[in-house]
Amino acid sequence: QVHLVESGGGRVHTGDSLRLSCAASGRTASDYAVGWFRQAPGKEREFVAAINWTGGRTVFTDSVKGRFTISRDNAKMMMVILQMNTLRAEDTAVYYCAADLFGAGSSIAAEYDFWGQGTQVTVSS
Repeated sequence: QVHLVESGGGRVHTGDSLRLSCAASGRTASDYAVGWFRQAPGKEREFVAAINWTGGRTVFTDSVKGRFTISRDNAKMMMVILQMNTLRAEDTAVYYCAADLFGAGSSIAAEYDFWGQGTQVTVSS
């Protein structure tokens, strides 16, 4: 069992940066790949980025490549950071992190076993 808590969302302007954190608790939290997904009002949930359980592989959706990075720190408590730069209005959404045991970093939501409650990101021009 893994419990995920996102933080770092907020309201910013176009071109600004935000740093989202996903903190995972649970004895085997470091064994999980973590993905970030987002859902804008009236739209389907979509994949944003993922990092595999070792931290050696990252994947991004095309619209955020070159702007977002993802990293993890398994030292004390598993923490995954989504650094979002050069934000656009279309990045506005609720952002969720999710965990997949020994995952390779999938873009498919159904492959993730645990989800956080989400954090709102609003980008205005």
